[in-house]
Amino acid sequence: MSTLSSSDSVQRPLYVGCATGFSGDRTDGAGPVVDTLIALGGGVLNFETLAERTLALAQIEKRKDPKMGYEPLLADLVGPVLKRCLDHKIQIVSNFGAANPQAAAQRIFALAREQKLRTPRIAVVYGDDLTEPEQLKFLLKKLGSNIDPARVVSANAYIGAYEIAQALKEGADVVVTGRVSDPSLTLGPAIAHFGWAMDDWHKMGCGTMAGHMLECGTQVSGGYYSVPGQKSVPGMDQIGFPIAEIRADGTFSVFKANHTGGLVDDRTGREQILYEVHDPARYLTPDVTADITEASITQEGPDRIRVEGIQGHPRPAELKVNVCYDNGYLAEAEISYAGFRARERAALAGETVRKRIGHLLPLRVDLIGAISIFGDDAGELMGKGLPEARDVRLRVAGVHIDKAIAEKILREVTSLYCCGPAGGGGVRTSLRPRLDTLSCTIPRESVPCGYSFVEEQRV
Repeated sequence: MSTLSSSDSVQRPLYVGCATGFSGDRTDGAGPVVDTLIALGGGVLNFETLAERTLALAQIEKRKDPKMGYEPLLADLVGPVLKRCLDHKIQIVSNFGAANPQAAAQRIFALAREQKLRTPRIAVVYGDDLTEPEQLKFLLKKLGSNIDPARVVSANAYIGAYEIAQALKEGADVVVTGRVSDPSLTLGPAIAHFGWAMDDWHKMGCGTMAGHMLECGTQVSGGYYSVPGQKSVPGMDQIGFPIAEIRADGTFSVFKANHTGGLVDDRTGREQILYEVHDPARYLTPDVTADITEASITQEGPDRIRVEGIQGHPRPAELKVNVCYDNGYLAEAEISYAGFRARERAALAGETVRKRIGHLLPLRVDLIGAISIFGDDAGELMGKGLPEARDVRLRVAGVHIDKAIAEKILREVTSLYCCGPAGGGGVRTSLRPRLDTLSCTIPRESVPCGYSFVEEQRV
């Protein structure tokens, strides 16, 4: 890393803070993280903003406007902390480039210009986008799918940490990526900082799991954890985003930004380290097969845990690819019933709609307030031993490739104002394109990755 030049600095711990866990997360989390990194003498700030289908939505925005397609909150995330990051050599690494990393880089240049800051060195990682015609043909054959390529919205491989690490070694202030594996946003800086070999599987496993602990933002510092009266978390309105202290031997600690709410303890740590891990002995990533079967999490101090015992094995030969495609329209409509026999009235309204158009498309009928999350698509549980409810919202939803048929749901629920049971009101309807996802793996040599430094383009 450009910030570390002396020989003894290689052994200095690396501090990596994460300020978002998904696109749409809070935008004020970065400030306390950056302040804490400054107090610690520097480090890396990352933003994780891509869920599985966020890229497809970004591609849709890029189709509308070639200058868009990156994280829509980028300016709100980066703008308030860019000066402090540049002044204190805190490097920014993020996948907020989404479908258009080049445009995201230009937006950051513009932010620096607007704030009269020095021009940052920005590197863009490329190679994850596999939407070229021959690539799509190969992917659809691999998937065994007969989907018309014209219906494909996005196709992206999960690439790894190598390009991020190389860009940081060459002095990037900011590294913008599209679809990379979430933990790679942390592993890349660790490789650059410590000079770890890409086939040092133990270190790759450690750095990957450090990234895994950070990648969901405040989940490890109390978010998605609290159950009032059982698992209390103080100050959730000001919950702090996490920071990892990574050491040269691969062990690491996790704590939260200074002067923030939230909680970091062995329980939040255990929940996060197991989050979305299909096999604790074989957590597959582009960089390594991580193994947490011997991992230990111990409390080091208030809001600070230490993670040890991570192991690593050779990385998979293939990379995961997600293909998102247009698959019709999702229609949703709701109407409320309250008071006397509200549940029964709502159930009758749902059955009325099902009888009228259920032969045209499968319907999902929920009685929110009586049975919804625990319901079933077939509606077989409707009315079976349900508790009495006096405040119920009927939701009817369905998907169809034909927009006109999907729209019938909206009209039928709206008609319940006069044609349905007594006292229905507050109809709201929604119709939007439906995206579905197929996944496969492909040989990593089929994904030509790289990075380049971007020049500012002034109009």
